[in-house]
Amino acid sequence: MDIGRLPTMSGSEATNPLTFQPIFIERMWGGRRLEFEFHKKLPAQKRIGESWEIVDRPEAQSVVAVGSLCGKPLHELWTQEREEIFGDVQDTPRFPLLIKILDAQEKLSLQVHPPENVASKLGGEPKSEFWYVAAANPDAEVFVGFREPITRDMFEERLRDGTVVDYIHKIAVQAGDAVFLPAGRVHAIGAGNLLVEIQQNSDTTYRVFDWNRIDPATGTKRDLHIEQAIQCIDFADVQPKPIQSEGELLISHSLFEIRKWNLDEAREAAPLGQFAIVCCLTGNLSCAKAELAPGDFFLIPAHLGDRQLKPLAPDTSLLRVTIPKR
Repeated sequence: MDIGRLPTMSGSEATNPLTFQPIFIERMWGGRRLEFEFHKKLPAQKRIGESWEIVDRPEAQSVVAVGSLCGKPLHELWTQEREEIFGDVQDTPRFPLLIKILDAQEKLSLQVHPPENVASKLGGEPKSEFWYVAAANPDAEVFVGFREPITRDMFEERLRDGTVVDYIHKIAVQAGDAVFLPAGRVHAIGAGNLLVEIQQNSDTTYRVFDWNRIDPATGTKRDLHIEQAIQCIDFADVQPKPIQSEGELLISHSLFEIRKWNLDEAREAAPLGQFAIVCCLTGNLSCAKAELAPGDFFLIPAHLGDRQLKPLAPDTSLLRVTIPKR
């Protein structure tokens, strides 16, 4: 990837998009698919389940990969260069999104994330998220919501007798599908999925079922969080559907807007004064002197002069992520 030189931000306009060093997270359900699908340089002999591409958290921090800002953490840019890089956006202590790629070689746990009104009581953070299926095995599926109406008491009983999965709604998925998971929706990613996940900046997850498997690192079952999860789950969430896109728009939400573009010709990434995050899905594309291959991300600063996304190969496609203005 040739991403050229990055801008000096002190009073001058940006001249190139920003790229960040991915953070690879080992997971028992992960694999090596990021290596051969997206040519990520993974650490040897590890099952990598997550590549955190853009993150601003105390325990994990995106760092600019090259150029004059090389080594600068995202949090420093968010707090010190807000207007220049991000434009007129909501004032939050940290960058409000966390963007990952997930390689589910095996199923993830059945889990839920807390809504805002419950998160504060439980000492966690609210979390809604979006999945885009970048690649999937022929039999890939996801588990979202319930197959039929169920009460809290029934759910707890099914957990005790080990049949809870029979009541979870399953959706067969293929590359190009997208799913929104509002906080409170019980869910799991099935085996054989490679997903782009765009979510609130949160890392609060409550597991309710983990397929009775043993963590090879500890030789024991992973902890469950049933008491907390039950306070979060929306038991009226029956047979939710994948996103039915309206043209390019996949979702417009108070947290983010996400569009899928098939890039046949040059297009402006976003109006001047608005930043955008771009993920290349297929083909290759460029912006200013930066190039992206599949699985690569860059952040286009709000005041970047050259904002044109240009296809460099046939069948180039991308996700474009923006957040609402203040």
